[in-house]
Amino acid sequence: MELGEIVVAEHPDEKQLYTEQKSNAKDLLGRSGNRLYQVFGYLTGEMKEYGEWMKNKPLMVQLVDWILRGTSQVMFVNNPLSGLIILVGLFIQRPWWTLTGCTGTTVSTLTALVLSQDRSAIAAGLHGHNGILVGLLMAVFSDKGDYYWWLLPPVMVISMACPILSSALGSIFSKWDLPVFTLPFNIAVTLYLAATGHYNPFFPTTLIKPVESVPNITWSAINVPLLLQSIPVGIGQVYGCDSPWTGGIFLVALLISSPLICLHAAIGSTVGMFAALSIASPFDSIYLGLHNYNCALACIAIGGMFYALTWQTHLLSLACGWSATLHVAFLLLRTPLFADKLRQPSRLQNPPLQSHLSRSQPDLLPENEEKSLREQERRAEKKGAETPQQLKNKHRRDPPVYPQNPPRLLISDIYNYIVLE
Repeated sequence: MELGEIVVAEHPDEKQLYTEQKSNAKDLLGRSGNRLYQVFGYLTGEMKEYGEWMKNKPLMVQLVDWILRGTSQVMFVNNPLSGLIILVGLFIQRPWWTLTGCTGTTVSTLTALVLSQDRSAIAAGLHGHNGILVGLLMAVFSDKGDYYWWLLPPVMVISMACPILSSALGSIFSKWDLPVFTLPFNIAVTLYLAATGHYNPFFPTTLIKPVESVPNITWSAINVPLLLQSIPVGIGQVYGCDSPWTGGIFLVALLISSPLICLHAAIGSTVGMFAALSIASPFDSIYLGLHNYNCALACIAIGGMFYALTWQTHLLSLACGWSATLHVAFLLLRTPLFADKLRQPSRLQNPPLQSHLSRSQPDLLPENEEKSLREQERRAEKKGAETPQQLKNKHRRDPPVYPQNPPRLLISDIYNYIVLE
């Protein structure tokens, strides 16, 4: 007998039995729906019930929960299931990066525990997200490739410094009610890269060369599929990953914890792509998502994390994401390459730009530049001084030449110098 079926009851008992079966079926469906809703409630959000249940467990079991939460806190998410899915995405990208990232977040969490930091902050993963970024980026910038096991000791040391920097910066920023976020990671990794470099014999980093020529940007050569693919790639670049599959897995992890954060992450990455196109960035960097991840994080922080969702905060998140990408344009304005290209006549055919330069920097205009240089040379010849071109050649520096096998200072050399001399 199915629901909705018309039954002709000859006896009152049969009618009562059918009514009871119908009510039991409704109760069963209602209980199944409630259980499914409870399961989703346990797995989404911050999983507070799971966190309360973990408080009475052994320390090593709690440590796993803290590591997973620290993994997801990079994207402003406090969910161990999301952290586990993010680790799966990192493993698909590169297993070695997963190992170094887990090493970094484990060491930084244990260091915060030894330093008696706030236990609730440790349980929320706030002392682990800097560590996983340290481990990931040190592996990304390593020139030794995968499974260079000597990289693990510096990963541990740099990760130990993150809770110390977080505590120090937190005490300073608390005066203005400002968060620390990933500033300890930025400071620690920047100092590591500055201290090692590409020619370090033990921990060489990837050689990063400055841009010496303006890339040829032809709008007809743009690849639309790669452009769309840069949206999930930009999400993955938050962790230094360039695979669209990894970025898609990260979006699933965000969706499980908070659909609002997932939505703003996707919107922010899209806005970053359009912002990069608006400043004519090289297509290769756009395809790699290098302009998207800052915008995604800005949109998540404003639109999905620290402010109540209104149409004003949503527009503010888009504006903040756009400005996070446009900082590249202001960096370009300070490079000599941009200034040299700006002096070309083809770049100065815009009448408003010519009007502005005629008032602020008239020497940049092509008709005035040659006159200015000739006048400077004429004055220098009268005074017997060197011309601007001679001064430029005089102060030009040749690039440093590094030996292939630089000499190493051994402990025995120091001992001989101190004791014998």
